[in-house]
Amino acid sequence: MSLHDNKVYTRTILLKTIDVKPPRGILLYGPPGTGKTLIACAVANETGAFLFLIHGPEIMSKLSGESELNLRKAFEEAKKNAPAIIFIDELKREKSHDEIEHPIVLQLLTLMDDLQQRSHVIVMAATNRPNSVNPALPRFNRFDREVDISIPDAVDRLEILRIHTKNMKLADDVNLVQIGNETHGYVGADLASLCSEAALQQIPLREILVEKPRTTWEDIHGLENVKRELQELIEYDVVYPYRFLKFDKTSLSGVLLYGPPGCGKTLLAKAMAHECDGHF
Repeated sequence: MSLHDNKVYTRTILLKTIDVKPPRGILLYGPPGTGKTLIACAVANETGAFLFLIHGPEIMSKLSGESELNLRKAFEEAKKNAPAIIFIDELKREKSHDEIEHPIVLQLLTLMDDLQQRSHVIVMAATNRPNSVNPALPRFNRFDREVDISIPDAVDRLEILRIHTKNMKLADDVNLVQIGNETHGYVGADLASLCSEAALQQIPLREILVEKPRTTWEDIHGLENVKRELQELIEYDVVYPYRFLKFDKTSLSGVLLYGPPGCGKTLLAKAMAHECDGHF
């Protein structure tokens, strides 16, 4: 048994000992993009529970009777695959949907009330506006736990930036602490978009490929006079620079290779870079 499993087992025994029922429903609330859905997915992953995702607005737009049927199916599947988490995203109340919402809420209340203690099914929901949730839902044995997922502060923003950039090759002058301090009001989704956009803007700059070629003089047949001349003009200058200093000679600033296509100009340049242990 792992440390995590041991803690869960100990807490389960403790709750049974003091005769306290664990929460049946948890309501996450906070601004859009703060990571409410991500938290639900993380909880399911950490606990090894199946996750059933229900999109709130889609339920409200269904025909009468169809939404209730989908809810019943979700709860039945969750019971069959327990332990499970049913996550209702964007749970909110729309004035224009009062007539449609009423039977759906009643069905949800009935399903939550029917959940047995041993069913090992938890219902989680997320909303951007907690005041818009039907008042019958945040009650005991329903959504009796509310968790505020607020806008991250500078410390949290720095941690989020580190997560999104951990596999990125950052320049030496990138200061994540400064970025975290200057992105006041940014939520997790904003910071993820910021990192992604910054990376995308660098793609055009990588179109110029820099490499160390493996082409050697032996790979080029013929052109012996040209190779010898390039060695004297470039290779000796790079490999033995002290000789030029000794005789007070200045090195060349550039060499122009000319000739018809396919005569080996690029190959000569690659071989020259290889012999000088330089980049191409």
